[in-house]
Amino acid sequence: MADLLELYVKLVGLVLVGFILGRKLPDSVPTHLGELLFWVGVPISIVAFLRRADLSGQIWIAPAIAYLAIALGAFLAWWGMKGQAYFTKSIHEKSTQGSLLLAAMLGNTGYLGYPITLALVGQEYFAWALFYDMLGSLFGAYGFGIVLASYFGGNVGNYGQITKSIVINPALWSFGFGLLFRAVTLPPIWESSLEKLGWGVIALTLILIGMRLSQLNSWHRLPEAGISLIIKMLIVPLAIGGILPLFGVTGEPALVIVLQISMPPAFATLVIAETFNLDRDLAVTSLAVGSMILLVTLPLWLWLF
Repeated sequence: MADLLELYVKLVGLVLVGFILGRKLPDSVPTHLGELLFWVGVPISIVAFLRRADLSGQIWIAPAIAYLAIALGAFLAWWGMKGQAYFTKSIHEKSTQGSLLLAAMLGNTGYLGYPITLALVGQEYFAWALFYDMLGSLFGAYGFGIVLASYFGGNVGNYGQITKSIVINPALWSFGFGLLFRAVTLPPIWESSLEKLGWGVIALTLILIGMRLSQLNSWHRLPEAGISLIIKMLIVPLAIGGILPLFGVTGEPALVIVLQISMPPAFATLVIAETFNLDRDLAVTSLAVGSMILLVTLPLWLWLF
């Protein structure tokens, strides 16, 4: 509980700082900060925290569980929309259906999942979160997510750009470099500086989240967004968390996996929605509300797992 309260103070505090700065600073500042973190900051933090991560055990199962969570979220959201259409005799537009599916599938396993995992579980099990995100969520978003978005949005002219964005993703390259860099011995002062730099990057990512949330002004789609959020942040984590022992995943690794599964919708859902002409307002609402719901659901996962 003490760790959770400390996390809330830091999490809410840094996001609030970002929110205030986002209201005061020019709109270009979050864009430039995001680019800096994307190209430099996040790769450095990945390399830093990988050095002390434990890569033993069944860590390679983390991406497989990520794909299972993505598929289950999409499946439940699809049948949820079918059920709603049957009882209400109304059908969502295809663009809205696409945004609902993405919000139920894709979680913020990087910008939010990393700091929460590090704060609550520690660096030793950080690799579970990293493998889940880098080899699971990333390809789920820009693979399966793009296929769905192109179908529901009707915009099929962006595959080349999306493929390029995956190939040149610096986080993915730093993931591979970090695995090799683990074998390199550094002087204690360098090791300590690299770790502090990694934590500094985490703080900046939370501030950036606050900045981006300050730019979101869409709340009128809350009832529709609620369907995807219940699936993404409650049903799927409970369902998959309950069967993790069948895969041999228990204890702290199970908690890390559940925390990653239960993250609110990713900012990638908004990027994809805008690229493929999906329902942007719904994507925005899901992001904002999901980020607030997270503060309520975190104690539940700590209690259960």
